[in-house]
Amino acid sequence: MDSWGLTTTVLLTCVLFLILSLWNHGIKKGKLPPGPIPIPIFGNLLQFDFKNMAATFSELAKKYGSIYTLYFGTQRVVVLHGYNTVKEALIDQGDIFLERGNVPIFEDTVKGQGVVFGRGERWKQNRRFSLMTLRNFGMGKRSIEERVQEEAQCLVEELRKTEGQPNDPTFILGCAPCNVICSILFRDRFNYKDERFLYLMGLLNENFKLFTDPWIQLYNFLPAFRVHLPGKHKKILKNIEELKHFISERVKEHQEILDPNNPQDYIDCYLSKMQQEKDNLPPEFDLENLIWTGADLFAAGTETTSSTLRYGLLLILKHPEVQAKIHEEINRVIGHNRIPSIKDRQDMPYMDAVVHEVQRFIDLIPLNLPHAVNKDIQFQQYTIPKGTNIFPLLSPVLRDSKAFSNPDQFDPQHFLDKNGSFKKSDYFMPFSAGKKETLLISVSTLKGDSFPHSHPSQAKRPLRSFSDVVPTLCST
Repeated sequence: MDSWGLTTTVLLTCVLFLILSLWNHGIKKGKLPPGPIPIPIFGNLLQFDFKNMAATFSELAKKYGSIYTLYFGTQRVVVLHGYNTVKEALIDQGDIFLERGNVPIFEDTVKGQGVVFGRGERWKQNRRFSLMTLRNFGMGKRSIEERVQEEAQCLVEELRKTEGQPNDPTFILGCAPCNVICSILFRDRFNYKDERFLYLMGLLNENFKLFTDPWIQLYNFLPAFRVHLPGKHKKILKNIEELKHFISERVKEHQEILDPNNPQDYIDCYLSKMQQEKDNLPPEFDLENLIWTGADLFAAGTETTSSTLRYGLLLILKHPEVQAKIHEEINRVIGHNRIPSIKDRQDMPYMDAVVHEVQRFIDLIPLNLPHAVNKDIQFQQYTIPKGTNIFPLLSPVLRDSKAFSNPDQFDPQHFLDKNGSFKKSDYFMPFSAGKKETLLISVSTLKGDSFPHSHPSQAKRPLRSFSDVVPTLCST
């Protein structure tokens, strides 16, 4: 080997040794939970089954326990597996696990705005305002419950138009929750054939599909390489800008006719709050945050609710014995001459159990949205450094055999006691738990007259979700 070749080999060896040394130093910092050994650059990504991430995490839990460390590329992630560990983090020490975890595609778009991926004091102020506004949503002449009831009737009428012929209800089941959000934000609902409404639905549906695309997952796991990835993330960015533009146009319309003494919807309330806080520096309420909060409400309330309705109807069709019991209870409590309301819930334990069991069984958000710790913390026997991403998995909680006797079966009895009364479960976390998720949970389930606490053990009383439309559908 000539001198040049030898020099090159030595230099490459030194660089490789330096990379490995820095990598090992980084992963051994502090007393982290155990986990599989990562490789430089890719971390543990080569060990994942991207078609079934939940199964991958569960297999790793069998080897490393209920809390373990992974690396998504160079990003450290601590995974929480099982009810006790998730509860200890999100409920018992919720103030420390409060931050939203780093998701690069959202970091590049949202930039810390809104209520789902927001951070800091601005997020706290906007979250508090949003919860209070929605909780006291007596604005105008209609409560949220009345808006949901109105939309449920419109949905039933659309189904009647099919005249009992085979059809795919996916589209109209998506329109209904989207229209409830429109009513809350913009005051009025849209006709299902309105071009502006169809355009909005198209943006939301396309982005939801893109967010689950493998290339977008790779974008999130290896963000340093995003400039070299195919351009699907650019389509997401374009769609988000279009959604922002759609909402900003509605905001401009509201600004022209705003009456602070008579707010009609969420945007009116937010604009009035901006006027009240305009002399505060720095301003915590501004147009940019209003637009992002509106986008968050659509993201949190549309796809989650429409998917729950769609899966719920499929499960009811698959289990005719459940359908028969639902019909009996609807006919006995509600009848055919009025629409269901929140007050009916106390008299409909079986329907209540079915709604809960649908949400448990379909396991809509198995991996949860990531959290992050806002300071170094001793958690169990480990040290988790500030800023570490936390994955509090929901699947293991919803499928825990200690709480649900047949966790892999659809069985409303999971939420009924021996007397047929509704039975709460602390393991019921279909949309996570904790302060960070309170607004997300509220909008995802579109509560009617007030909003829940983030965990059953903290709730004063449970409330019916948007799935109130299910009795209406079943009774037609």
